[in-house]
Amino acid sequence: MKIIETYIFRRALQMFLVTLLPVLTIIWTIQVLGRINLVTDTGQSIGAFITLATFILPTIIPVVLPFAIVIGVTQTLNTMNNDSEFAVIDAAGAARSIIYRPVIVLAILMAGVSFITTNFLEPASRVRAREMVAEAYADLLSSVIEEKSFRSIEDGLFVQISERHSGRVLIGIFMVDYRDPAWDLIYYAREGSIDPSGKTLTMRDGEVHRKSADGRISIVKFVSYAFDLSSMTESTGTSSIYASDRSLAFLINPDPTDKTFLSQPGSFRSELHRRLSDWILPIVFALVSLVVAGSARSSRAARLHPMVAALSICFMIRWLAFYLGNLATYDAAIVPLIYGIPVGIGALAVFMLATNRRLELPAFLTNRTARLMRKAQASIEKIGPGPTGGAA
Repeated sequence: MKIIETYIFRRALQMFLVTLLPVLTIIWTIQVLGRINLVTDTGQSIGAFITLATFILPTIIPVVLPFAIVIGVTQTLNTMNNDSEFAVIDAAGAARSIIYRPVIVLAILMAGVSFITTNFLEPASRVRAREMVAEAYADLLSSVIEEKSFRSIEDGLFVQISERHSGRVLIGIFMVDYRDPAWDLIYYAREGSIDPSGKTLTMRDGEVHRKSADGRISIVKFVSYAFDLSSMTESTGTSSIYASDRSLAFLINPDPTDKTFLSQPGSFRSELHRRLSDWILPIVFALVSLVVAGSARSSRAARLHPMVAALSICFMIRWLAFYLGNLATYDAAIVPLIYGIPVGIGALAVFMLATNRRLELPAFLTNRTARLMRKAQASIEKIGPGPTGGAA
C-alpha cells in the first residue's frame, strides 16, 4: 500500500482495537460473572473458573467485532474530515480508492477472523465449556458436598451426608426429593456409593418415605436402592450437544441418525446458514461506514454524527440478519434472504461509492435525532451551579 493508505489503515486498526478490547472485556466480564456458580456450587478452583472464562471468549468475539469495525472506521474517517485531510487528498487529485482500499483490507482481514472464530473456535469452546460444567456437577455428591450439611443439588432435591470415604463411598445419606409434584420422597440409607460414571447412587440398608398429593404416606424399607442421577440436568457427567456446538462439517453433512438432529432439524439449518453468512457483516459494515463518512463534508451541513448514522444502519442490518436466522429454523424458504440482505446492501454501498453518493438515514430521522440532541444539550447547559448568596 502507498504511504497514505498505510497511514489510514494504521489509524483505523488502532481505533478498531481501542473500541474492540474495552467492549469485549465488559461483555466478557458480564458473561463470566453469570457462571460464578461453578465455583460457589461445586467448589471448583479459581483455575477451573478462569479456564471456563477462556472458553466463553470465542462466543463473544463474532458479535462485537463487526460493530467495532463500524466505530473504528467512522471515527477515523470523521477525524480525518475534521482535520481537513480529506480536503487535502481531494485537492492533490488523489482517487477516492486511496481512502477505500485500506478500510476494505481491514474489513476482509476481520471477516477472516470472524469466519475462523465462528466456524472452528466457537463450537469447540462451547463443547468444552459444557463438558467442564457437566463434569463439575457430576462429582458434586461424591467429592464436593460438605459432611453433615444440607446442600441443594437442584431445585427440589436436597442431600445431607454424614461421612465420605474413599472410593466414592458415602455414609449416613439423607435425601429429600420434591421434584415430582405427585410425590414427596425422603430417603434414609446407612451407606451408599456412586458409580464411576456419576450416573447412579446406590443406597444400601435404608428406607424411603413416600407422601402422595392427597396426604397418604407409605414407608418402604430396602436392602439396596439405585437412585438415578442422570435425570439431573447438570450432574450427569455428560453434556447436551446442540446445533451451535456442532462442527461446520457436521452441519453441512449431518448424521441422519443423530437424535438431536432428528428432533430439531430446523435449528441445524439455521445454524449452518448463520455461520456461513455472519462473516460477511464486517465487510458490509465497513462499506456502509465508507458511504456514510468516507467523503469530505462541512461540519455545518451534517445533521447527525456519522458514527450515529452508521451504527443505526448497521444495527438494523444485524437485527434483520438475526430475525431471518430465527425464521429459517421453521421455514427453509427464508434461507436465500439470509445471504441476499447483506450482499444486497453491500452491493448498494459499492454502487454508491462508485458514483460518489452518500448513504444517510432519512431526513425526518436525522432531523428528529438532531433536535433531541440539541434539547438534551440545552437542558444540560441550563443545569449549572446554583446561585451563590452574597451581600447586596
